[in-house]
Amino acid sequence: MKLSTFTYSDSNRTSVPSIGVKNPDRTLVVMFGPSRLLDAPTPIQSVLAAYPGAAAIGCSSSGEIFGTHIQDDTLVVALLQFDHTIVRAASAPVTDPGKSFEAAQSLAHQLIAPGLRGVLVLSDGLGVNGSELIRGLNTILTTDVVVSGGLAGDGDRFKRTWVVKDGLPVGGHVTAVGLYGAAVRLTHGSKGGWDLFGPERLITRSQGNVLYELNHKPALQLYKDYLGELASGLPGTALHFPLSIRQKQEDAKRLVRTILGIDHAAQSLTFAGDMPEGAYAQFMRANFDRLIQGASDAATLATPINTDSAPTLSIAISCVGRRIVLGQRTEEEVEATFDVLPKGVQQIGFYSYGEISPYSTGQCDLHNQTMTLTTISEAA
Repeated sequence: MKLSTFTYSDSNRTSVPSIGVKNPDRTLVVMFGPSRLLDAPTPIQSVLAAYPGAAAIGCSSSGEIFGTHIQDDTLVVALLQFDHTIVRAASAPVTDPGKSFEAAQSLAHQLIAPGLRGVLVLSDGLGVNGSELIRGLNTILTTDVVVSGGLAGDGDRFKRTWVVKDGLPVGGHVTAVGLYGAAVRLTHGSKGGWDLFGPERLITRSQGNVLYELNHKPALQLYKDYLGELASGLPGTALHFPLSIRQKQEDAKRLVRTILGIDHAAQSLTFAGDMPEGAYAQFMRANFDRLIQGASDAATLATPINTDSAPTLSIAISCVGRRIVLGQRTEEEVEATFDVLPKGVQQIGFYSYGEISPYSTGQCDLHNQTMTLTTISEAA
């Protein structure tokens, strides 16, 4: 496998490596960039024009990751030329969040075929119910297929996002690429690092990803009580205080959920993923050192074994909430991943509205407020 990573901007258009694409079905382009490219897609078109026929996947970001650096308003790109691995792209429209399950199933049906080893999924970040998206994928794809990816971002604006479909940025879609063959090597890791605080509460009323009541009390009012003077900044300030949920109080598995919106009239909170009735929720808050350690732990989980110095791409997807909370220390979490990953690994990524990865092994889950890493390499 040959691997190149580069950035493309209005002032750095010559960075695109010029190659002849000999095997388009074994060539993959991955890219992340600002939401403004929805109106001005020339950078995306220029990059893809250099690699005709290659499968392409990408999405808008809340900040782009390149190596150990975090950038804004640039396009970060990875070009993978596999020796043996076949790549196939797929997409499906999501006309409203209630169609997320069907869109995911359509996507999986397009990709499922003998030899499928991994799926990289990128989705519109606002008009999709991430939990239903994951559920749809998991009903079709078997546990031996590694599924990872994320939900597109739009900074702290929460207005519009895009994914790459047929060489152009579009909203309202979920996209994916399938990787086929015994040669491809995929690893993953996802960790948070938030501290739990306050009592664990029962979700007594919810509908999908909308939370109405905890312990029979209005969820929004309870949130305001905890935030105090920060409540005036909702929903943005809620990124500092996500919720941890688990199905049973004895369960070790916890998933983190981030607030995307609020409804004062209904006293409800809308999250990036489902908040199932009967589950238990607990407030979380930031601990800077533990957030950075969480990124390091994710890299440890994702570190490839027996790479034999093979070219390896790390795709880093971290939640926009982590960037907002860490502030000027944000690059430390990206640097922490590089301190753990093997020397020579190249990395691109983005800040997201949700991360997709198995919790540890098996089927994928939707995560919020985590650093999630996926590595891609190929056996000789």
